[in-house]
Amino acid sequence: MEIIPAIDLLDGACVRLHQGDYDQVTRFSEDPVAQALSWQSQGATRLHLVDLDGAKRGEPINDAAVRAITAALDIPVQLGGGVRSLERAEELIACGLDRVILGTVAIEQPELVQELAQRHPGRIVVGIDANDGRVATRGWIEQSDVLATDLAKQFSVAGIAAIITTDIATDGTLAGPNLEALRTMAQCCAVPVIASGGIGCMADLLSLLPLEPLGVTGVIVGRALYDGRVDLAEAIAALGEARLQDVTAVAADIA
Repeated sequence: MEIIPAIDLLDGACVRLHQGDYDQVTRFSEDPVAQALSWQSQGATRLHLVDLDGAKRGEPINDAAVRAITAALDIPVQLGGGVRSLERAEELIACGLDRVILGTVAIEQPELVQELAQRHPGRIVVGIDANDGRVATRGWIEQSDVLATDLAKQFSVAGIAAIITTDIATDGTLAGPNLEALRTMAQCCAVPVIASGGIGCMADLLSLLPLEPLGVTGVIVGRALYDGRVDLAEAIAALGEARLQDVTAVAADIA
């Protein structure tokens, strides 16, 4: 299982929001490139960027930081937040990003997701951010009536690389992942699922292992890494390809 550290960009700085609330911001670093290089040096095989300004305003305020990060790193970088047109997605790919994550447009312009997936195989990811099982859009400011599982089923056959599913109720809380929602999402998907939201300790990461055979292939970790509650190198050793844990044994222990 891939452990993917997250850098959330707001006005060019590394921050974290509590449950997606822009009024509850914690600033961790004013130098996102240095932070990205730190995660890479600790063994990260992929970096997850969120453009919070883009998600809220739909404007590319953090592009300079994105270009600097992709230029500095040797590992693939993916980004989500405010990608709402074909031109914007291709502009980001041209910046050096390995994957672009589409969220709001998956509901508002599903045909755009399909077109981009065909134009850029393996490089388009759908981000499904859910509150009580229903999809939130535009930086989690607006709530739709669309079920997260229905959206996942719709795009599972669209040629996308993966689905990132974020449980808004647990995001930034360190309270643990929503395992039930993750299991349901994985069972209805035909593409890999990447978990996001709620990771607060190593036990939370290990609790995901029984979901790996269902298709949960990665997990995004943010605040727990910055707070020191999770050590990235230790997490990679515990859940990565070289791990010693047996998924069946872990599942039995949790049961």
